[in-house]
Amino acid sequence: MFDFENKYKSLGYKLIAGMDEAGRGPLAGPVCCAACIMPLDDIIEGVNDSKKLTEKKREELFDKIIEKAIAFKITFVDEKIIDEINILEATKKGMQDAIGGLYVKPDFVLVDAVKGLKLDVPYLPIIKGDALSYNIACASILAKVSRDRLMLEFDEMYPEYNFKKHKGYGTKEHIENLKKFGKCPIHRNTFIKHFVG
Repeated sequence: MFDFENKYKSLGYKLIAGMDEAGRGPLAGPVCCAACIMPLDDIIEGVNDSKKLTEKKREELFDKIIEKAIAFKITFVDEKIIDEINILEATKKGMQDAIGGLYVKPDFVLVDAVKGLKLDVPYLPIIKGDALSYNIACASILAKVSRDRLMLEFDEMYPEYNFKKHKGYGTKEHIENLKKFGKCPIHRNTFIKHFVG
């Protein structure tokens, strides 16, 4: 989890940020991006790719990451922008906003997989970076928990879709509810056109 951090630290980069997103695939809700700079001399036990952790564990780690981060920023890009510019461009926008919004500027950024970012600091996209970099893993937890919490709020607004269960992803139940009730304001039109006329 520290090979990339150690490599770039040895090259003279002092402040290394990690960045990841949650919610590129769902049919509803925003994509959430997070960036953080974590201290490497005060490691949080149990940090891993957010998809490999239980919801309870992610919630616990979220609070520890917020507490220990040198800097962090969480951004959302909503379904309207996703429909307008496409999910990849929306993800890039969210990531660029996250790095731009850090209150401490990093020297280098490790990113989970996404290329073609316009950042004013050097960065490295890493395939499966959330399982290979501590900073990216921390960012993945921030993004996943933040998006899940928002989808719980949307569940209260639109209970017929059961967003609390599937968080907007295209499960069988979600697609059935979409066909039954039609779309709601947080559905991504470009993602649901196969299901709703």
